[in-house]
Amino acid sequence: MTDRNRIPCDQALRLLAEYLDDELSDLERHDVRHHLDTCRGCYSRAEFERQLRAQLASLGRLRVRSEFEGRVRTLISRFTLVPESASSDG
Repeated sequence: MTDRNRIPCDQALRLLAEYLDDELSDLERHDVRHHLDTCRGCYSRAEFERQLRAQLASLGRLRVRSEFEGRVRTLISRFTLVPESASSDG
């Protein structure tokens, strides 16, 4: 086994979310898997993230009143609107 495809910890951790979501190319997935197999610290982080995701998924979705949802959506839209002065030419 060679370390030709070995990636550093910072790169493995940057790719961890996509790895756990199965959104990496085959090569990237291989590189992250190899790193996790050989780095105890990153492996522990990946296991923590995996368990956290499983716990969050098991909670399900909480239903909220439509009035509350409307207020939240209004607030979000206020923060995501581009000011008119920023969108105009000149």
